[in-house]
Amino acid sequence: MRITVRVLFVVLALICGSGLWSPTAGATPTANLDDTTSHKLDELLAVRNGLRAGTPRGDAIDQLSARFLGTPYGPDMLVGSPTQPEQLVVDLRRVDCFTFLDYVEALSRSADRADFMNKLVETRYAGGQIDFWHRKHFFTDWANTPRIAATDITGSLTSAAITVSKHLNAKVDGSNYLPGIPVVDRDITYIPAGAVNDAVVSQLHTGDFIGAYADEPGLDVTHVGIFVRTPNGPVFRNATSLAAYQVVDTPLSQYVATTPGVIVLRPS
Repeated sequence: MRITVRVLFVVLALICGSGLWSPTAGATPTANLDDTTSHKLDELLAVRNGLRAGTPRGDAIDQLSARFLGTPYGPDMLVGSPTQPEQLVVDLRRVDCFTFLDYVEALSRSADRADFMNKLVETRYAGGQIDFWHRKHFFTDWANTPRIAATDITGSLTSAAITVSKHLNAKVDGSNYLPGIPVVDRDITYIPAGAVNDAVVSQLHTGDFIGAYADEPGLDVTHVGIFVRTPNGPVFRNATSLAAYQVVDTPLSQYVATTPGVIVLRPS
């Protein structure tokens, strides 16, 4: 398990497949795509456009995320800090746990490349403004910061859910995980691992976004992935930095047992 890359890593490695964009009325954000990313993006958009009308959003997320299985894990995929200009990164050769979700969420709502770029920006950045200060650094930002990408349904799944008031980005010693980013006071609801029973799992939908609750002060989650109901049982589809070092399907119960608990966001 590792702390979500958007929270702990401020100095990020420059990579191929990134570009700069400032929001302008009517403009489409752009990124310099390497050949592998360019071809894979076209393949993924073809999958999205090949879905029949009325396909549930969760099924689209399942089919798109399945195309990432085996994709190598890459740490620190985003580029930007308080002292380094933010860059719009689109690199499908490798993903971290959060960019994996970014790409799949945006693709599930996109019809073509231009649409994807716009959807990715509004998923990754508050108000669609590409800079470090508007980046959605926390998983629960998806349910609290426009564009709202998901609804937090955690508390509706069981009476065993616990709500904790957190000061996101604040360390115990008074410093911040992310210099230059304000502390966010937010109530975080999670389900303790021992309470994620069959009754809870039966209410989950394929395509739900799952975060591993962080019991550390100042953080909401330590890892994120996608819930998928398969013929072999429910799995947690995620870009892991552990032994496999790639996007994998992990049996949900096996993964939950390694966490303090889970947060569940349902795509909007």
